[in-house]
Amino acid sequence: QVQFVESGGGLVQAGGSLRLSCAASGSTFSIGWYRQAPGAQRELVASISGGGTYTNYADSVKGRFTISRDNAKRTVFLQMNTLKPEDTAVYYCNVVPSGGNSWGQGTQVTVSS
Repeated sequence: QVQFVESGGGLVQAGGSLRLSCAASGSTFSIGWYRQAPGAQRELVASISGGGTYTNYADSVKGRFTISRDNAKRTVFLQMNTLKPEDTAVYYCNVVPSGGNSWGQGTQVTVSS
């Protein structure tokens, strides 16, 4: 299994930006950023192919979030702009589909109104 360590979360005001990082323990193909808000199911918000050519976004974040990766450093990023209170959640990265791969601790993102 590939393990992931997420970082970069924090408290930000609505309209602000954050950049999340995800360090992987091994090589991976498609990787996604997921998030889970309190009382909600975990959802996939962005994904990127192994070579970084193809990306996909949930409608709720399209145009505001950008996923990228540096395969030499085994790191995936999520640039989040124009943040909204509804973006508040714990953010995780994992392979896509996540299947049985284990989850990291995630990083908390809190957006105040």
